[in-house]
Amino acid sequence: MCGIAGILNFDARPVSAGTVQRMSQMLAHRGPDGEGIFVDGPIGLGHRRLAVIDLSSDAKQPMCNEDRSVWLIFNGEIYNFRELRRKLESRGHKFRSHTDSEVLLHAYEEYDLEFLSHLNGMFAFALWDKRQHRLLLARDRLGIKPLFFAHTRKSLIFGSEIKSLLEHPDVPRSLNRNALHDYLSLNYVVAPKTLFSGIMQLEPAHYLLSHTDGRSRQQRYWDVGFGADDSLTESQVLDCVRSHLARSVSAQLVSDVPVGVFLSGGIDSSAIAALMTRSNGCPIQTFSVGFNEPTYSELNFARQMAQHIKSHHHEMIIAAEVVETLPKLVWHAEEPTADSSMLPLYHLAKLARSEVKVVLSGEGGDEVFAGYETYRAPTVMGFYSRLPAWMRHHVIRRAVDLLPVSSSKVSFESKLRRFLRGAHLTPQAAHLTWRMIFTESEKRELYAPKFRIPPNGHSTADTFRPFLERVHDADLVNQLLYVDLCGYLPNDMLVKADRMTMAHGLEARLPLLDHDLVEFMAHVPPKLKLRHGWRLKPLLRGAVKDLVPTPILRRSKQGFNVPKGLWMQGIMREFVAARLLEPSAWGRLGLFRPEEVKRIVQDHWDGHSDNSHHIWSLMCLDLWLDRFEMSL
Repeated sequence: MCGIAGILNFDARPVSAGTVQRMSQMLAHRGPDGEGIFVDGPIGLGHRRLAVIDLSSDAKQPMCNEDRSVWLIFNGEIYNFRELRRKLESRGHKFRSHTDSEVLLHAYEEYDLEFLSHLNGMFAFALWDKRQHRLLLARDRLGIKPLFFAHTRKSLIFGSEIKSLLEHPDVPRSLNRNALHDYLSLNYVVAPKTLFSGIMQLEPAHYLLSHTDGRSRQQRYWDVGFGADDSLTESQVLDCVRSHLARSVSAQLVSDVPVGVFLSGGIDSSAIAALMTRSNGCPIQTFSVGFNEPTYSELNFARQMAQHIKSHHHEMIIAAEVVETLPKLVWHAEEPTADSSMLPLYHLAKLARSEVKVVLSGEGGDEVFAGYETYRAPTVMGFYSRLPAWMRHHVIRRAVDLLPVSSSKVSFESKLRRFLRGAHLTPQAAHLTWRMIFTESEKRELYAPKFRIPPNGHSTADTFRPFLERVHDADLVNQLLYVDLCGYLPNDMLVKADRMTMAHGLEARLPLLDHDLVEFMAHVPPKLKLRHGWRLKPLLRGAVKDLVPTPILRRSKQGFNVPKGLWMQGIMREFVAARLLEPSAWGRLGLFRPEEVKRIVQDHWDGHSDNSHHIWSLMCLDLWLDRFEMSL
């Protein structure tokens, strides 16, 4: 796991080594173990190393082939590199290191662009082919590792993080208004857009091929293909899931440094911890984080699992650190992604890094095994739609409006309000609506008169239309899973996992996102993924039922939520007021109406509504505008 950065000039100008070095240095937190620079005419490559496999100098990057015609900078891990190496050696390739990075060079020489289909892993890399005068940028299938680029008239500038690109003089710091419009609803931005005008994300499962004459093309090299194999029985599926999980966990334990696991007390991380213990054959190190607020803390379940597998368990409580940590989260998230669970993950990663250099984590379990409550909401919608209109509109809605606002984690009251927000829509549209923070009408009320909102007719929901079009023939459950695999997972969950762990130079590996497992699950009959349209993740639970204690197997979905609503009433109150309610808070750029921001905050303080998501989003945006010195 590392940080990469580079420049390809299209006008034959030699690349400045100083610029590449500055770009690389901005990624020092991703790779604290070393730095390497390669500059040759129009190409410049920079690398920050986090040494995990082959700790010797032989694995240093940028790395080249034997005749120095192909150069590589690589971020990630290739889990099947030993198998690939044996195949390449049988074809006459000679290796000088024991790292997975060198396998990429030889695989490219052997298979050209087709080598991407041979890779099992998480990766973002740049490969310079001097003979063909072209640069290849590529990102892994699910989008675990990030890669950003700016395509100007004269250059292609790229890096693992946006802050690296901003070190180049041709990359502006200006706001992408359409992306802002989407951010306010989603709390994240969907690739290829970013909040920075002119900076793009390379989408998951894509490569970008650029030549020195300026010609460039992007192409998708992989996609999930849904198609139910109705011959599969539940017993067969459970056996296959168990086999895939065991193989994925085992492959991702390959390391020359200590490996631990994040343990939340949920089914995803518990399954990984149990399989990791079996594979290791000895006690592992587990790491958990919790809160003083009882309904938000899962430490009791994490401890139960840790005792069950007899791990060396480490845990911590998050409390007063929130105010001082929030600016750091924004700096590392950088787009920004206003997911409040970044806060505990940041501290959890810091705790783990004091003991290990690599952790396994459970991201992806909900998107692969159908774990979100929104997947069973269509079943509830079916019952709700059959009720008389007078009962729906004049009894149920009015009764819900009278319910007091709850500060508990995932309260029943909040679920009801969100359900009713989308109950009149199609299941696909409702699925997106339940995830949104600011609605389209709320955003129109929020914008300042002089701030031009996107053209009439534009809706954040339109961002997801291409995903739905690609799977329009699939079962509804698979449509929703695919939307989350393409939208929520890589642009929120995986951003959070990558940035918060790499902030401390900690590598996070995600066994539940092994692409072979994802492809297998895409062919499992939907009726088995969501039993009776209601039971979440039955296949994952069934596959590890002999490894995980019953109370954890039977737990409902909790999520890594933080008690931000309570914090905003207490330890964060002054911070919220200082950031959002000062007269000059939004005047600098004229984005929002101060009176509307004040209403949102005051309604939360007065207990009229739970606006904690809205406030957190606005705080992160305000900090981001300041930290990155943005202009319109």
